[in-house]
Amino acid sequence: MPVFQSEGFELAYEVYGDGPPIVAVHGFGSNGIVNWVATGWVETLTEAGYRVITLDNRGHGKSEKLYEAERYDAREMARDVANLIDHLGYEQAALIGYSMGARISAFVAIQNPEKVACAIFGGLGANMPTPTLDSDEIIAALNADSLAEVTHPTGRQFRIFADHTKSDRKALAACMAGSRTPVPVEELRGIAAPVLVAVGSEDNVGGAPQPLADMLPRGEALVIERRDHMRATGDPQFKKGALAFLARVYPI
Repeated sequence: MPVFQSEGFELAYEVYGDGPPIVAVHGFGSNGIVNWVATGWVETLTEAGYRVITLDNRGHGKSEKLYEAERYDAREMARDVANLIDHLGYEQAALIGYSMGARISAFVAIQNPEKVACAIFGGLGANMPTPTLDSDEIIAALNADSLAEVTHPTGRQFRIFADHTKSDRKALAACMAGSRTPVPVEELRGIAAPVLVAVGSEDNVGGAPQPLADMLPRGEALVIERRDHMRATGDPQFKKGALAFLARVYPI
């Protein structure tokens, strides 16, 4: 994978297809391949005529691993996305972020509005202005010696996912401790770009999409029916809604 330097760290990314650029920002514990390639997002978006750039966030995938929580402030991680847009020579790009990636994408739109043509916030709705739910339990699960020691349902879910992706669990624990940054409501109200908020109907982690969409000047809500936080990621309803949104606000 290609790499670039951002804020003193080496981060990995990949570019697929041709057309208007969309930077895809994965969720906690995931990476570009797991979140966007394996779920069919890259195929869907490139076939629609877009160029997709997947970033492995700091501490994840092929990017540099960091073990200090302060290195994972979501505002800092948003600078990585803005730096990648600059590195690739784009004046503007669309963003699609899932869960933690949605939080990071929101901060990109707040800190660098001139770089964001539009955005899709997946897996994070009403809870975006609040710290990550069950974060202490997730940290404990990641630091546990074995899965057998983990009993908290959310912690267990994330520990299984981290083991499945063969992630550096100490880096992820530091990330969870540092990236819980809530997005202030007044800053959300200042995002000028069109935004689609898409969350599963059974997603207790992200919260309902409509309350967040109502905070955004050009926000729209999409409920991904019968899906929880993990299962909504690659759902066909999500892809269909995203393509319709992009066709209106970010056409080929």
